[in-house]
Amino acid sequence: MNYILFDGDVRKSLLPFTYTKPVADLRIGILTIREKWEKYLSLTTTTVTEEYLEEKYPMVELAENILINASFCPTKSLVEKVKNLSENEAIFKGDDVIAFFTSDSQEEVDFDEYTAIEFDEDIIQIKNTWDIFSLNSKAIQEDFDLLTEGRTSQPIPETVQCIDKENIFLEEGAKLTFATLNASNGPIYIGKDAEIMEGCVIRGALAMCEQSVLKLGAKIYGATTLGPYCKVGGEVNNSVLMGYSSKAHDGFLGNSVLGEWCNLGADTNNSNLKNNYAEVKLWDYETGRFAKTGLQFCGLMMGDHSKCGINTMFNTGTVVGVSANIYGSGFPRNFVPSFSWGGASGFTEYKTNKVYEVATVVMQRRSLVFDDVEKRILQNVFELTAQYRNY
Repeated sequence: MNYILFDGDVRKSLLPFTYTKPVADLRIGILTIREKWEKYLSLTTTTVTEEYLEEKYPMVELAENILINASFCPTKSLVEKVKNLSENEAIFKGDDVIAFFTSDSQEEVDFDEYTAIEFDEDIIQIKNTWDIFSLNSKAIQEDFDLLTEGRTSQPIPETVQCIDKENIFLEEGAKLTFATLNASNGPIYIGKDAEIMEGCVIRGALAMCEQSVLKLGAKIYGATTLGPYCKVGGEVNNSVLMGYSSKAHDGFLGNSVLGEWCNLGADTNNSNLKNNYAEVKLWDYETGRFAKTGLQFCGLMMGDHSKCGINTMFNTGTVVGVSANIYGSGFPRNFVPSFSWGGASGFTEYKTNKVYEVATVVMQRRSLVFDDVEKRILQNVFELTAQYRNY
């Protein structure tokens, strides 16, 4: 069977992260949503997404296909129902379609002609950016169970203090010494060739993906995810770094999500609680205004390739778009458009030729190439977000 993950209606609610990737390639827990589905299905998947992303994330359509709503994370029981779908059957969770079997082209889907199968079990669905950190504890636990089932952890060094060792798993090549790991509130997963330096104090749930690093003396509260090749120091609480991003020095990051290729300068801090304890509002790309989140704790949402200088201060509920460069004293505005350059004293447009120069150097440091495909994606994002750069 051919499985295709589609973005669905939630894509706009997940901007700025979905400017540069499909919903399926967002990371929550240990794995991306695509990696979860492919692990359960034991098959590769392709994608229905925005046209300008198709060159990097193509769709392969066969005579018969099962399409899966990428905002839903799989479970064993859901995957069984998906595998057992017959033609013109669809699985629903309330009004949302989870998956459907079709032999028609995607423009011709009419769910009134489908047999509806209701899925009434609890399941993770990512509808908003803040769901990525709010639901991360449950996602880490589910991924931990999936990845460690029937396997044995690498031995934990004797110099490491542990609480609830059975909830700690080290992959091959993981390095740690003279650290404290408390897995009583959630599992701790240390990925292949990841490193925890001396003096780190960790309370799960924590997911460290391949070659991620915790710097000397870091203090980590669950539920936090470090994607591949991330470097983190200082204090972090309930945050997700999707991959190749760094917060390598002291400073606080809480209830936040960073995309890929982000960098926070030394002593950068974000607020995750308003002084009056009021509900946090976040910029909504769909409505063009700030919208209620229902959360008391909500910090920073930063899109791919964005960076900030030393001692940057982010206010509660700040959204930073793609390829922004922020620096200077004071609090920058709560919504920083993509391709912005500046800070509290004002912004100018960050020219794409300079963006490409930085991206080339940054990706080379991880032995990756900023190629013409990546360049075309950022060029499209630059044009799509021009409407917000009214400085």
